[in-house]
Amino acid sequence: MSLSKPQSTSMLATSAAAPSLLNQVGMAGGAAVITVSFIHPIDVIKTRIQISPEYSKLGMGGTAGKIVSSDGVAALWNGVNAAWLREASYTSLRLGLYEPCKVAFGCTTPETTTFIKKFAAGSAAGALGSLAGNPFDVLKTKMMTAEGAGTPSLGKTAVELFKNQGIGGFYRGIDSNVMRAMVLNGTKMACYDQAKGLVVQVTGFERKSLLTTFFSAVTAGFFMTCTVAPFDMVRTRLMNQPADAKIYSNAFDCAMKIASQEGPLTFWRGFFPIWSRFAPTTTLQLVIFESLRTLMGMESL
Repeated sequence: MSLSKPQSTSMLATSAAAPSLLNQVGMAGGAAVITVSFIHPIDVIKTRIQISPEYSKLGMGGTAGKIVSSDGVAALWNGVNAAWLREASYTSLRLGLYEPCKVAFGCTTPETTTFIKKFAAGSAAGALGSLAGNPFDVLKTKMMTAEGAGTPSLGKTAVELFKNQGIGGFYRGIDSNVMRAMVLNGTKMACYDQAKGLVVQVTGFERKSLLTTFFSAVTAGFFMTCTVAPFDMVRTRLMNQPADAKIYSNAFDCAMKIASQEGPLTFWRGFFPIWSRFAPTTTLQLVIFESLRTLMGMESL
């Protein structure tokens, strides 16, 4: 009679050995940096609309036209270098840590893997990523809203911010950013994970199919926009405060002032630009991430 060790099960999907944390984070970061290179102009347009009633009235097409006519086509990529750094830190963690966080929250069998636990795992990964990426988020926001031919470089923006506000300036809006990241990533990963099961069940597609990933990611992108838009508005306002002034003391104060002075619907100003960014961003990120997982011998999320 042969004595053999029982095989242990792991939620870290792989056909061989469990992938290292570094591999998962690295694949997520690579997918995010590639994606943001294409999607960044939509983010610039969305941010301009959020901070300016003038741009808000112009809509997406009008805002894009005004930016290009005033500052040139290159202005649509203002702050893309800061965006690359943000994605390499923030998104690499919030995507790469999702699966390990699922295990930490007890998702070890289909029976114990509930939507609430998926949301909690996504939220935890999002919060950790946000803490790492906040400085680059602040720099990116300031660079995207800069107008005129003399758009400051990443280094100059960082030096000016540090000179006026110290190290704390890089963590401006950290409270709203963490809350936004928790809601965003919790919604994104839980809805994506849940939608994949439904798509497979309804259509008969394989879980690793490109079509399954596409439909699931588009679904997640819509629900992300619904839940994240208010947090995104507050975060953008906080991060874009003048270097020598403090209009809002914290996220709650910012939210109250927006609601009382501009009306509650202001929180969803730029809904379609946000959705038009989230839908392709989520789809590209997850398609690339899932493809990299397949190359590494891992199963689909």
